[in-house]
Amino acid sequence: MQNTVAILERPGKMVIKDAEVPIPKSNEVLIKVGYVGICGSDVHGFQYGPYIPPKDPNQTIGLGHEIAGIVEAVGDKVTKFKVGDRVCIEPGIPCYKCEFCLEGHYNVCPDVDFMATQPNYKGALTNYLAHPEDMTFALPDSMSLIEGALVEPAAVGVHAAEMAGELLGKKVVILGSGCIGLMTVQAAKLMGAAEIVVIDVLENRLQMSEKLGATAIFDGREPSVIESTKAIVGEYGADVVFETAGAIATAKMALQLVKRRGKILIVGTIPGETPVDFLKINREVTIQTVFRYANDYPKTISMISKGVFDVENIADRYFEYENTQEAFEFSVNNKQELIKGVIRVSKDMN
Repeated sequence: MQNTVAILERPGKMVIKDAEVPIPKSNEVLIKVGYVGICGSDVHGFQYGPYIPPKDPNQTIGLGHEIAGIVEAVGDKVTKFKVGDRVCIEPGIPCYKCEFCLEGHYNVCPDVDFMATQPNYKGALTNYLAHPEDMTFALPDSMSLIEGALVEPAAVGVHAAEMAGELLGKKVVILGSGCIGLMTVQAAKLMGAAEIVVIDVLENRLQMSEKLGATAIFDGREPSVIESTKAIVGEYGADVVFETAGAIATAKMALQLVKRRGKILIVGTIPGETPVDFLKINREVTIQTVFRYANDYPKTISMISKGVFDVENIADRYFEYENTQEAFEFSVNNKQELIKGVIRVSKDMN
């Protein structure tokens, strides 16, 4: 076996270098990587460097955390997997000791080792990687490896919808119809939302959101977008507003669209400070941030495998591993043509 790894040499420049094949620890599986999804955080890292810069300026930076592949070897204490199994992974390794882990909220563990970020900045763009058995999940025969790689962003949407609470019969607005927005559309639909209004500025993404369950779509640049949305969700606004674009402008828009005693879910990663006019929302509005997912992979895998949650059609552009630089350049420069990019690391996997 030969291994390579794609690393961020500097902002805007990915290089592929030779690397040692990892030796799995007793509780780990060695995975031959098949597909890796390109997340918005990866694109940001490619352009500007990681959201949280490493303390050591010489730290090697990897990108990618949405992954599926095939088990190549197992540690001597692994019992759930065997060589040849098709799997996906949760890319965060929590400490299992802090109060958050012990309460089941391991997604907010302060010492989590999450791929492509602190503390190790190890990315998924590599031929082989080792990962703990308990954060590795088997893929049903009915799921493709591409679908397996997209379980991770789908779990974000599922977790966001669950954080909103009861959605049956509720009127929902989703701001942003990128990958996470589209996952949230489907999760809200499956939870019984009566109206799902999606607002974005890219036509291809709006059309996809309608295909996946949005009941109305609007261009966020239209001067009357607030009035048009309220004509559907009601004059007081929506029961729940999901901000998935990760932008200050959409966070501000959420304040205009939520009804009294409604909820705003901040799913996107918003840089900088967002001014909040609390006078406009001091009618018992809840603002809830959402961070990754916890205990959501099994149900997400089940929904995808049963065909009620579509992830594969969201992936509309594929790149070969040797063209990783091109993949990120395209993701930066062609947002109007792209919903979700996926990098094929191994050409012999389906």
